[in-house]
Amino acid sequence: MWSRRRLLAAAGAGAAAVAAGCSAEPGSRPVGVDSVAVREAEARRRAAGAPVREVRLRAEPATVDLGGVVVDTWTYGGRLPGTEVRLRRGEVLSARFDNALAAPSTVHWHGVALRADMDGVPGLTQPPVQPGSGFGYEFTVPDAGTYWLHPHVGVQLDRGLYAPLIVEDPADPGYDAEAVVILDDWLDGVDGRDPDAELARLRAAGMHDMSAEPGGGHGGHGGHAGAQTAPLGEHGGDVEYRHYLCNGRLPADPVTFTAAPRQRMRVRLINAAADTAFRVAVAGHRMTVTHSDGFPVFPVSTESLLIGMGERYDVTVDLRAGVFALAAAAEAKAGRAMAVIRTGPGEALDAGVRVRELDTAPLTAGRLQAADAARLAPRAPEVVHEVRLGADATGYVWTINDRAPLDGMVGHDAHAMFEVFAGQRVRLRFVNATTMFHPMHLHGHTGALVTGSGAGPRKDTVLVGAGETVEFDFDATNPGQWMLHCHNAYHGEAGMMSVLSYQA
Repeated sequence: MWSRRRLLAAAGAGAAAVAAGCSAEPGSRPVGVDSVAVREAEARRRAAGAPVREVRLRAEPATVDLGGVVVDTWTYGGRLPGTEVRLRRGEVLSARFDNALAAPSTVHWHGVALRADMDGVPGLTQPPVQPGSGFGYEFTVPDAGTYWLHPHVGVQLDRGLYAPLIVEDPADPGYDAEAVVILDDWLDGVDGRDPDAELARLRAAGMHDMSAEPGGGHGGHGGHAGAQTAPLGEHGGDVEYRHYLCNGRLPADPVTFTAAPRQRMRVRLINAAADTAFRVAVAGHRMTVTHSDGFPVFPVSTESLLIGMGERYDVTVDLRAGVFALAAAAEAKAGRAMAVIRTGPGEALDAGVRVRELDTAPLTAGRLQAADAARLAPRAPEVVHEVRLGADATGYVWTINDRAPLDGMVGHDAHAMFEVFAGQRVRLRFVNATTMFHPMHLHGHTGALVTGSGAGPRKDTVLVGAGETVEFDFDATNPGQWMLHCHNAYHGEAGMMSVLSYQA
């Protein structure tokens, strides 16, 4: 375990701070994010002459129309979501980030197995980017898939600071149409609320009983009473939201995707919400799940799909003629986000249009299998780390292995630490001792769910339901210091963060 006094060690002049702590073996030491090992790993990923794609990101305050509701928030470039970043597998992303906010910020490239010093975690991989300052991110994108970007400072994620990051694979089969869908829960600028004030309210109110047997909660699935199951438990989240968005729009004025009948549409689903999982369906259609967190799976057909915060799924839909709702019901909450798929003439859809498919039990990651090309090679783990997810009932404090923030500090100032060595097969055993679900996200790596099939889907964000134990294997092939945390923004900032620390 780290103490606050032992948290940071200088990584070199002008470089990011890196973690220091107890050693797994006598004489071992943390691998710095500016180390030779990190640079060598990046060199192995980067092909000679790889194209460089340059983008600019500017975090700035903006007034945004959500579709009849106007709010003041923070955005990338005044847009919600921010402008999509798209490149091909193996290319180099060169991103200049400028911070025009009144608070420090960073950019985290969610799901990408990038070099450690570009991961965007202040106090661990880089200093925070101060107001009026900038930072240059440059890294190779080694894997195709659906990813996204967002800040990693406080609860800034619960504002408008997010954008899709799409990495194309030239070998992918063609699709007739594509839709990139970003789901979000929204409170910023509504009725005087903002995320920082919401976190303060939660801390003042204290923890409701997270160690009791499941029960209570908000109930329902976006107003669809026929839902059969509650796969994540009955507690849908800690925050009450009035609005849920699809690509920055309310259901009353939804974004519309156009195509033609009998076309096959690829839908890239991203959950950018801070506190809400969604049950997704397309009215009158079945979806075929093809990718999980960017990596291919054996296709599975379903009427509805569960997507937790930070997760991504790609699905295909064989389109009929007409106008259809793509609906995302807030799981165990009331409300939903919605987009429209239009393949021909028809009347505009009412915001409350019924989507029967939302009443079916949703597909979850445990029913998926990795495609052959994405399968993690069979191998027993050399090290198993138990990651116990808990809560401190004396305040609004979420813990990992009973590690609570010290001296009232939160976030990156007090962590449990899990030490690994390069080349190991590592198993993380998530044990959820609470009645809240937790989407656990590991930076810089993709692994596989441990399932009975032996070929679990590749993931970087793993949903751990109330009272569940979930196992996740990965290979330690990307040296550095990496966050492992709950992607509920409020849980993470209230203490449910830890560090995966490579040792040398």
